[in-house]
Order: sequence, then structure tokens, then C-alpha cells
Amino acid sequence: MSIPSGATTSIILRLEMNKETASFGQIATAISDAGGDIIAIDVNRSDKTTTIRDITVNVSDHKHTELIVQAVGAVTGVKVVHVSDQTFLLHIGGKIEMTPKTPIKNRDDLSRVYTPGVAKICMAIHEKKSRAHSLTIKRNTIAVVSDGSAVLGLGNIGPEAAMPVMEGKAVLFKQFAGVDAFPICLDTQDTEEIIQIVKAIAPSFGGINLEDISSPRCFEIERRLIEELDIPVFHDDQHGTAVVLLAGLLNAVKLIGKRLEDCKVVICGIGAAGTACSKMLLAAGVRNLIGVDRAGAIVKGEVYENEAWQWYAEHTNPERLSGSLSEVIRGADVFIGVSGPGVLKVEDIQRMAADPIIFAMANPTPEILPEEAEPYVRIMATGRSDYPNQINNVLCFPGIFRGVLDCRASRVTEEMKLAAAKAIASVVTDEELNEYYIIPSVFNQTVVERVRDAVIQAAYESGVARKTVRPDSSTTTAKPYQLTP
Repeated sequence: MSIPSGATTSIILRLEMNKETASFGQIATAISDAGGDIIAIDVNRSDKTTTIRDITVNVSDHKHTELIVQAVGAVTGVKVVHVSDQTFLLHIGGKIEMTPKTPIKNRDDLSRVYTPGVAKICMAIHEKKSRAHSLTIKRNTIAVVSDGSAVLGLGNIGPEAAMPVMEGKAVLFKQFAGVDAFPICLDTQDTEEIIQIVKAIAPSFGGINLEDISSPRCFEIERRLIEELDIPVFHDDQHGTAVVLLAGLLNAVKLIGKRLEDCKVVICGIGAAGTACSKMLLAAGVRNLIGVDRAGAIVKGEVYENEAWQWYAEHTNPERLSGSLSEVIRGADVFIGVSGPGVLKVEDIQRMAADPIIFAMANPTPEILPEEAEPYVRIMATGRSDYPNQINNVLCFPGIFRGVLDCRASRVTEEMKLAAAKAIASVVTDEELNEYYIIPSVFNQTVVERVRDAVIQAAYESGVARKTVRPDSSTTTAKPYQLTP
């Protein structure tokens, strides 16, 4: 078996060695024969008969790791206790922590932070609840809430297994927009229970980010919470995807000289993300939109058990096209995939209109691989970071929540989402715009600033902003945001 040259990561093998039957030389030979490079050896524990060693090895990828583990495990007298890589090590103890903004150095500090001084703050909020927005963490803190029922690429893995994803989201909120976010994974998948729990914890937060909740339950949960809470509720799997998709599509049609309202758009996968993407496209002016799922195109006149599909049938597919993806994609200008791997074929692309635009966003494997599609498409985008034009929600949610917190918006409107999409698109200048760069990098520091400002402006125009933001307020995480009381 050939091993790719140039290790890209390292692993730590914790081995239990029988001193009588195994030697380190045997282990080193096994690792070397498997293409591994030992870079560190640490003795963890030792007694008369056994020794526990941690061996750090450079490897090229996951398959290489498996090969080395098998080789070492085959050595007589050696037991592989545990295998860790850089990603596992990064997650030990979680990825976030809480630190106080004000250190307590003496009894006077203690009396102001806690008792008795805190009582006057409590009573001030008791007299006027809105003061919690300025006198508590509510001002800059959101809850990232999930039940672990629809984790991207993993499915229904439950609340404990979903925590690393929600922690990661909290890291991104803080890193990109200075927003404090706390992961909350619920041990229930009952719609009503989730609604009641989120309502009960809402006083502590300035906004709610719903994440990885399966369809169609997510629609009801979000709708009810928006109606029953006075803080913004945003299901990122739906609306974050839709906002970034539209941003990329605005630049794509601009580049090839088409108008969005004239395009025939086919979207495959009408779940939470697909439905939100469709609503966003309709709001942006798309008139000829056809949704396709496993059973084929969704058509007006059919009866669907899924309420979301029934709405979809009433508002899309004006020509009432029916049939499979391969049938309805003929003459389409744009294909958008939020479904699964391999559903789009080269033959389908060849049936599309000139200069086809393909957004194959299924993760981790897109609806068609860019290598297969490239000879036949004008513009290609995916959800992956190892290809150009990544449609990544991190371009959206930090800036949106930064904006709604800063202007204390009561909810996120369609106008605010449209404004966010246009703001993201505007980061790519006319000089930069090309087939391989229709969407900015997630590390472009201008994105959060543009999105935040656009969202605040749209919030005022929508009548949902409850706080005036000074024109000179900062939009970087390096300085505190300057807001009026």
C-alpha cells in the first residue's frame, strides 16, 4: 500500500506494552513499515510487567492512521489503548470557557459584584425588565440550541454528540463578531417541550440560534418561538444557508450577464434548508422556481402530507412541470442542491441552458463532484472548503446576530435577510469577481462589518429595532461596541 508523501497531521498512540513479549524496537519498526514518522515518545506509566507509552506519529490522513493502528496492534504483547489526533486534543474539556470581565481582588470588589451591591441592580431590572439588556449578559449573549436530531452529515446523533458542533458555533460567534454564545443541547425531540424549554431560558439571552433540528419539526419550533418571544430567533440551517446562497447567486448571475428574475432555477432537496432557500429566492425576485425531492417535482394540485410542501406547491413551479430531476432540469439556468451525494449527473447539466450555474451544497459529498462538472458548467459552488466558492453559513450568522444585538431587534425579518445577502455579495468587488470567486472568504474581516450594518439599517426600516446605534460605533471585535443607553 502506498502512503502519500508529506504528513499533514499527527496522532498520539497510547500503547500498553508487555515488557516480556514486546519491545519498543518492534513497535518502531511496525510504524516505520506503515509509513509513519515517530516524532515524540512519552512514558505515561510503568510497573514490573507493563509500560504505558504515548507515541506521537506524523500521518497523512485518516486511512493512514488506521493502517498504523493495525500494524502496531499486530505486534505481540502490545495493546492499543487509545488513539488521539490534533482534532481530538483540541476538544479535550470542550472548546469554550467562561471568564469574568471584572476580577475580584478584595472585599470591596466582592460587595459590588455580588452581595450586597448587586441588589440595587436586581431591583432596577425588577422595576424595568428591559434594563436586563444593558445590565446583564443578555446584551451580548445568545443561546445556540439543538436537540441533535439533524446534525450536518451525521443525522440524528442526540444531544451529547451534538455538543461539539454547538461549541464550535459558539467559538465562531465570538471569533468573528464578538458575540458571546452558549451551546444548549436538549434531551428531548418533542416539539412542544423544546418550545417551552427555550421560552423558559429566554430571559438570559439576547437571541436564540436554533441549530440541527430536523424537518418538519424545525418549522413549527421556529414559528412558535418567533411569535411568543420578544428576542430574535434564527434557525441557521434554514436562513443562514439561504442568505449565503443568495449572496453567491447574485454575483454569479452578475458575472454571466443574466437577470435573476429571468432565470429558471431548480432546487433539489426540499427540507428545512431547501424551503428557506426557495423562499429567499422568491423574495429576491426569482419567478420560475421548481423544487424537486425524492418523489420528483413538487406540483400545484397534488396533495402532500408535509405542510411545508403544500405551501411550496402553491408558490412555485408556475409551469407545473412534473417528473424527475433529469426531466425538469431541461433548460434551467441554475441548479441548487441541498440533498445528497451523486443526485446530479453530467447528462443533467448538459440539458441545462447556456452558462449553467451549479450550487452543489450537500456535505460532505456534493450532488456532483466539481471534477466531473467542471467541463460543462460556467460557475460551480459547493459547501466544502477544499473547492472554490464555498457556501458557508459562517459568512452570515455572526454578522446577523451582531446586528440584531446592537440595535436590539425583536426579530429577524425577510428584509434583514435580503440585506445580509446583498451585503455579503458586495464584499466581492467587480475587479475581483470571477468564476472561482463569487463569494468572499470566511476570513474576510469586512464581511461581519457589512452584514452588521446592513442588518441594522433593514431592522430600522422594518420597524423592529429598539435601540439607536451611534454612527461611529465600532464593528470589530478589537474594540467595545459604542451604543447609546
